[in-house]
Parts: sequence; structure tokens; C-alpha cells
Amino acid sequence: MQKNKVAHLLYIPLTGLGLYNGHRGNRWLKSRIKIFKETVFYSLLAQTDQDFIIWVSARHEDRQCPILRDFRHWLEMIGFKVVFTFSGVCFWDDKYPDDVAYTLLIDAVHGSIGELLNTICEADTILMTIQPSDDLYRKDFVEGIQNVFKGKPDLQAAGFSHGYICN
Repeated sequence: MQKNKVAHLLYIPLTGLGLYNGHRGNRWLKSRIKIFKETVFYSLLAQTDQDFIIWVSARHEDRQCPILRDFRHWLEMIGFKVVFTFSGVCFWDDKYPDDVAYTLLIDAVHGSIGELLNTICEADTILMTIQPSDDLYRKDFVEGIQNVFKGKPDLQAAGFSHGYICN
């Protein structure tokens, strides 16, 4: 019997979320990346299970942004498996009315799917965990999430709160 191949995406929405047309300026973006490098990076390095892909999303307008290009290069030089998409935020953005949020979500997923499929390859199971660019998780967080789904093919979602896994 073939082992179930899992692709676990740690999803970092950098631009495209919320107000200000999803961009608060280059100063904010540089500060956010600095926070990531000085804190979140070490949280990811400390994970007991390193089998994950960092997925960074941004707006289409940011495709040629040198700040994001440098950030991607830095992540790849560290050795992380990385995918960048440039079609907006791939989760429901509650800063907008429902009809607008729906359209933004559909457009973002549609625009990201090609890059994601190239990255996840032949995965049987795809896990997506939102990894804000300024949040830290316990060192066993990735391992804990993946363990919840092992051997439970019917489980489609799990919630996590205050370090506890609820499924």
C-alpha cells in the first residue's frame, strides 16, 4: 500500500489583505518582513517536523516588487521550500462585504492554483495553515497538525486554539 503524500502549506498573506487596497506601503512591508526574519523564522526553524512549504501571497501589483523578490531569495537561501503567488489573499477577507469577499477569494484561488499545483506535485492530502507574518507557534505545532489528519481520511478541517488541537 502506497503511503499518503501530504503537502503542508504554511500560508503567509503579505499583501492584499484588508483595507488600503491590501497594501500599507513599502515601509510597512519592510517592517513586516523584518519581524518575520527576527522572530517567526526562528519559530519555523524550531519546528519538530520540517515537512512544510512556505506559501507567501501578495497582490498582482507586487509581482515585480524588489522587497518581495529579496525576501523570496532569502527564504530559498535558508533552504525552505517556498512558493509565492501574486493573486491576492486565499482566504475569506472579512473586511469586505460578502459579495466582494467572495469574488476576491475566488479570483485569488484561481490565480494561485497553477503555482500551487507545481509546488505540491502529487500530494494526496493538502493541509493549509495560516502562518501570519508576525505570529509564532509552538515547536511541535506542524507535527501536531499533521498528526491530527493521519489515519483520518474523512477529516476535512481542524481548529486550534491556545495550543490545543480540536477536531
